Amino acid sequence: MTAIGQDICYICAKELATAIRARKLSPVELVRAVYERLHKTNDRINAFCTLTEEQAVSAARKAEAAVMRGDPLGVLHGIPVSVKDLLLTRGVRTMFGSRTRESYVPEEDAPAVARVREAGGIPIGKTTTPEFGFKAVTDSPLTGITRNPWDLSKTSGGSSGGAGAAVAAGLGPLALGTDGAGSIRIPASFNGIFGLKPSYGRVAVYPSNPVPFLSHVGPMTRTVRDAALLLNVIAGPDDRDLLSLPAESTDYLAACEGGIRGLRVAWSPTLGYAKVNSEVAEITNDAARSFETTLGCHVEAVVPGFESPCRWFAKLWTTSYALRFRALLPAWESRMDPDLVTLIKGSTYLGPSDFAEAMAMRSELWNMTRAFFDRFELLLTPTLPVPAFGAGLGAPEGIAAIAGALPPFPEWLPFTYPWNLTGQPAATVPCGFTCGGLPVGLQIVGRRFADSTVLRAAAAFEDAYPWTHKQPTLVHSEHPKGLAT
Repeated sequence: MTAIGQDICYICAKELATAIRARKLSPVELVRAVYERLHKTNDRINAFCTLTEEQAVSAARKAEAAVMRGDPLGVLHGIPVSVKDLLLTRGVRTMFGSRTRESYVPEEDAPAVARVREAGGIPIGKTTTPEFGFKAVTDSPLTGITRNPWDLSKTSGGSSGGAGAAVAAGLGPLALGTDGAGSIRIPASFNGIFGLKPSYGRVAVYPSNPVPFLSHVGPMTRTVRDAALLLNVIAGPDDRDLLSLPAESTDYLAACEGGIRGLRVAWSPTLGYAKVNSEVAEITNDAARSFETTLGCHVEAVVPGFESPCRWFAKLWTTSYALRFRALLPAWESRMDPDLVTLIKGSTYLGPSDFAEAMAMRSELWNMTRAFFDRFELLLTPTLPVPAFGAGLGAPEGIAAIAGALPPFPEWLPFTYPWNLTGQPAATVPCGFTCGGLPVGLQIVGRRFADSTVLRAAAAFEDAYPWTHKQPTLVHSEHPKGLAT
């Protein structure tokens, strides 16, 4: 079995799987090629915090032997997959980006990781995250700063920043990320890849969150169809997650086909309250218009009508982290991220009535959103209001903290976290580049449980405006000049 004659690090997983089944590509050569690239680039972007090279090569050899014997093969047989360091991996340390868990080795896999293994996927390592995934950029006292492959002076976003940087840099075609306020879509947008937050419960989550409806696990990939392929594998219930959805028969890969002509689509450039960078506004507006001019939808510019839920989202976010981690402070405070400590201590400003009020406001948001989506099948927004900013910063310059020491970052995530509150599927697709060469993402939000429609819309956009031929050059520059083609 010999490797196919091109740079396999940038071939989509769907094509790689076909080549492996046809004995045109060796899983061993594929895994080794990814590690060769990883060893040359990871010191610059810091996408991985733990590598499992020996185990991965061993698994690749077994995968190759199975192909040669003619054994039944899983959907992801022989395909490298990275795993965010918030997801449990049996026998492989899971640090959560925190010194408090630096030596923790789980005895079980998270549900999505277990399904990847069952489908023949090969975990190649753990990708970086901020401490316990608490913020929307990726740096931690334990694993340092993760950088954007398009411009190494910029952030990769977070909290799945290592996953986003890895996929963009050709360090494996598939990544598992998590999303509690946009943590898949933020780094996917900043790194110029596709990211999907599935419907809440579509992919089982374990361990659970004290505010469980915020937590999602989903795919981060270079192509839409690769994400659908991975979603086919990881979707489904798990007894460890009481809120996971029953299994359904949908083939998400097949659902990508057919186009979206005739769909009713809303375009909201600000949601009525966001301030958007002028370049981002222009790029995303052009992308939204193409849903009508190129893809055949009926597009209407709208303001949904609800106010920013930032302040009461922050109360839920603070409560979630305080309940889980405040017991760590007496022993670990000086060795934790100071901003996480501030977040946890912010819970002293909150009482039971604050949590109850936030939950009531969530219900009100859902009632308004439900009525809105009676009129439209999709909502388009910018994924983020700004392009990637400086690596090492916690937020764009000029974003002030919310009164009462609650977290500042929801103020620059106006488009992502609302759909964690409602549980609707939401994806980001690359839709252009700033003059400085930084990727910009368009968010596609669907009706409750309409993951297939979101994927079909994203695939139609990708087909009309393909992006995977553009690759980062890993240049450290304020104004990167060229994009590899």
